Amino acid sequence: MTADVGTSGNDERLRRLESVTDAGLSQLNVEDLLVELLERLRELLSVDTAAILLLDPSRRYLIATAARGIEEEVHQGVRLPVGQGFAGQVAALGRPVILERVGPTNVINPLLLDKGIVSLLGVPMIASDGVIGVLHVGTLSPRRFTEDDVDLLQRVADRASLAVQARTASIDRSATVALQRSLLPAELPAVDGLDVAARYVPGARVGIGGDWYDLFALPSGYVGIVIGDVVGNGLRAAVVMGRIRSALRAYALESDDPADVLSRLDRKIQLFEPDAVATVIYAVIEPTRQRMIVSIAGHPPPVLAAPGTAARLLDAPADLPVGAYPDAPRRTVEVPLAAGTVAFFYTDGLVERRDRPLHAGIDKLLDVVTPAPAEGVCAAAMATLIRDQPTSDDVAVLAVRVGQPKTAS
Repeated sequence: MTADVGTSGNDERLRRLESVTDAGLSQLNVEDLLVELLERLRELLSVDTAAILLLDPSRRYLIATAARGIEEEVHQGVRLPVGQGFAGQVAALGRPVILERVGPTNVINPLLLDKGIVSLLGVPMIASDGVIGVLHVGTLSPRRFTEDDVDLLQRVADRASLAVQARTASIDRSATVALQRSLLPAELPAVDGLDVAARYVPGARVGIGGDWYDLFALPSGYVGIVIGDVVGNGLRAAVVMGRIRSALRAYALESDDPADVLSRLDRKIQLFEPDAVATVIYAVIEPTRQRMIVSIAGHPPPVLAAPGTAARLLDAPADLPVGAYPDAPRRTVEVPLAAGTVAFFYTDGLVERRDRPLHAGIDKLLDVVTPAPAEGVCAAAMATLIRDQPTSDDVAVLAVRVGQPKTAS
């Protein structure tokens, strides 16, 4: 009979918790959601403190993210190594841990001792890719936590994990879209002798990545053209893309040799972004607009369409992506540009599909790129290769049409 009463009481606590997590918290942001959840949890378990620590991107440290009764953890930016101390052990083991008596031998966070916490119960927060954090509760007087307490806390942790994942994914996507769009040119510059147009569409399924394009006039009279794709997706890829874009622009001011610019960029990535890899094309059009110099770092080659000839892929050496291998050699190819020629740059999201071979996408692109105004070329390429279906990967395209050559000064 006693067991039935205990089970009934626990079920009632769980129903109360479900009513809160399913309704009352649905419109809150991540931080407010977790704080409110912890406040309700303190009432349900009759504990004095509750805290959530989430793994940082390196997955080596736990960061205090939300707390009730021990808000100092968050305010002071507590950071605990995985595998050490109470919370670190919960994360490393991936299972609940109970401390009936807290002391300096089993905790490394001095705030727990300063607060006078006597007993602790912690459970892992687990998502599809493993442990993402730790939820722990504490009392200021001795407490023997029961199996029912452990079960309830683990259920709360599971719900919190789902909420964190869903909210974080939504926030990351919104932040990534905003960052990505802010780093792309709001408007391509007007450049004498060139007609230019571009498009960018974020991926719908794989996730927003690090695709970008750029075009800028240099003090030397050359015009720099960039198309690139950072390996990976999500907010980190967009952040890395922004750093690479800025660095390439800086190096472009120091050299009109695309191979030299990409070599400098490669060294920068090897040192400061050791886990980053990106495919890039950097090209410059000389001041007379009669010649283009191109260096390709693992990226799909551009399409060239000159008046009176069929569109073709640029025949150029494809060196290794930047960040792939230290001191990789970089080469260039020179391309004569007749008036009316279109150079069409793109990322692989335009031509790659799971349901067709790559060459089929390339063939479609070659059929549609013509020596026409740049805006029309971009529109035709997107209409033919994207049509009415969302792409799984990002798509960035940049069309550059050469006007009448300028007279060299």
